[in-house]
Amino acid sequence: MAAVLALFAACFMPPPAGAVEATGVRAGGDGAATRLVVDLTAAVDFQVFTLADPDRVVLDLAALRWRLPEADRRLATGLIAGLRWGQFDSDHARLVVDLAAPAQVRRAFLIAPEAGFGHRLVVDLAALESAPEPSLAPVAYAGPTPPRPGFKLSSPGSIVVVVDPGHGGEDPGAIGASGTYEKALTLDAARELKRLLEARGPYRVVLTRSDDRYLRLAQRVALARRAGAHLFISIHADSAADPAVRGAGVYTLSETASDKEAEALARQENKADLIAGVDLVGIDYDPLTTDILIDLAQRGTMNASSQFASLLTRQLADVAALRGNAHRFAGFRVLKAPDVPSVLLEMGFLSNAVEERRMLDAAFRHRLMQAVVAAIDAYFVAQRP
Repeated sequence: MAAVLALFAACFMPPPAGAVEATGVRAGGDGAATRLVVDLTAAVDFQVFTLADPDRVVLDLAALRWRLPEADRRLATGLIAGLRWGQFDSDHARLVVDLAAPAQVRRAFLIAPEAGFGHRLVVDLAALESAPEPSLAPVAYAGPTPPRPGFKLSSPGSIVVVVDPGHGGEDPGAIGASGTYEKALTLDAARELKRLLEARGPYRVVLTRSDDRYLRLAQRVALARRAGAHLFISIHADSAADPAVRGAGVYTLSETASDKEAEALARQENKADLIAGVDLVGIDYDPLTTDILIDLAQRGTMNASSQFASLLTRQLADVAALRGNAHRFAGFRVLKAPDVPSVLLEMGFLSNAVEERRMLDAAFRHRLMQAVVAAIDAYFVAQRP
């Protein structure tokens, strides 16, 4: 209780002259993982730690002046129930994050100014029930974010790949020239990819669905993050009004589409949640959350996704016809896991009778998924130190 009173008493201390300013705060995520971002006018030393009863995260920042809108105290999203801030002592300011559920600090780091944005302090929170280890000790800033550790390809199950069979349940996806449902075809392909990958040794494969069930797009993303995925692959089969259109393709995330066809496909795939009466706009991916996902976490993730997409298109070219400009990008919601490299694979066009027959052929799907495995191997070999 004394600590709480001290915190509120400290709020009335004047900030030091010439202090760095905190000018904005944002958050996005869900009950499994949430990201908090504080906009700063310059870099600042900081410490982060957690407290219980009630559950909260505390950020102590050196020489800081608060310039946050009063309305930000009511910020509540994902694991965050609210915010409090003030001057803790003559040398430190404090931000208290009231938690909606017990959580740990997975990462805390600064991002230097880039792309028109200033300094940003980022804190990643994870629900304790889904977190790999507790986080009770303070986390201090010690320079730039370290690179991700290398993967040990010889260690069984050391690499987690989440494979997402598109559509399912009341959402059949595209319907082929002879009546084939995309949801059934993608599940068959995903099962084959899982079998091939797990036979390799180092991979543990998680399917977002293993039967004919409906999953919201945000559920697929959240599942990948909870599984600790190192790579996410969403498998689909395309459709077009022109039955002559054919060719496989690979898509990665961008808020700006590479072309009108990619934009139309993303719009079509993003409507999947509307089939079950769930519109994610303003719910799972409101504009604030989208800004955070794209602006911050996904900068490196999108680069990694593009690297894998390039490897994948090269491998696919040996076994399947590819569309012109086979690697395209658009705003696919299912690819918005902020810290998981993700691609959407279109195996071909169900609206094309020839490609429909090929995709229905188990031998062809086997060769296609072998190409995917080869790309995955090449991608993770390149990740090793």
